[in-house]
Amino acid sequence: MRRMVLFLSLLSVPLAAPAAGSAGADLDPVEVSVRDTVSLQNGAKLFVNYCMSCHSARFMRYNRLARDLDIPEDLVKKHMIFNDGKIGDPMLVTMTPEDGEAWFGVAPPDLSLIGKLRDPAWLYNYLRTFYLDDSTVSGWNNKVFPNVAMPHVLSDLQGIQKAVFETRQDRNGSTHDVLVGFELVREGTMTAHEFDDAMRDLTNFLYYMAEPARMVRITWGIWTLLFLAVFGVLAFLLKKEYWRDVH
Repeated sequence: MRRMVLFLSLLSVPLAAPAAGSAGADLDPVEVSVRDTVSLQNGAKLFVNYCMSCHSARFMRYNRLARDLDIPEDLVKKHMIFNDGKIGDPMLVTMTPEDGEAWFGVAPPDLSLIGKLRDPAWLYNYLRTFYLDDSTVSGWNNKVFPNVAMPHVLSDLQGIQKAVFETRQDRNGSTHDVLVGFELVREGTMTAHEFDDAMRDLTNFLYYMAEPARMVRITWGIWTLLFLAVFGVLAFLLKKEYWRDVH
């Protein structure tokens, strides 16, 4: 009976992905869930409007996105496909790798699987920690990805911020400048809270896009666990009935 109680307790385990994982303890946590359709819809909107000018998602098709995220195909064609692509096409960009390398120093990577390559907390913090840096080619830098080639394409939403450094001494007596925060230089169209929510949605979409089958797998997993729980109770009652005369 104790085994049955332990088994049933597994049904209460949250389905959201772990927030920090291997990304590091200094990262702000984020909760993602492929069952949050509203969040995924907003994340998809942000992705096509701000990321797909440079980054493709060649393993994701528009019609799959429409079906999974409960978006009518006519709305996808009208508001999310900006070239002559079809609803069944993969999410590609017109920028060539050669152009990307010439403009940014490195070709912008395809983001289909970035949600598997990077922990959700890493992505969430990366999107929120761009700051001005005159020493880089793009004029931007990032807390979790130092010297990144990508400019801050979301600066109109977040605003422009500069890094605040403190000089600290390590155990060997050497001094280092440590990034301890940010100071807003120019406001964006969103408040800090609104931008954090938007980046959570974008992170959630990248997490979903890396494994769209996760949505179906989780649904079937829930039904399977429920079936096994009910079957386990019936099997236990049947066992008691068979062994009643023996005991």
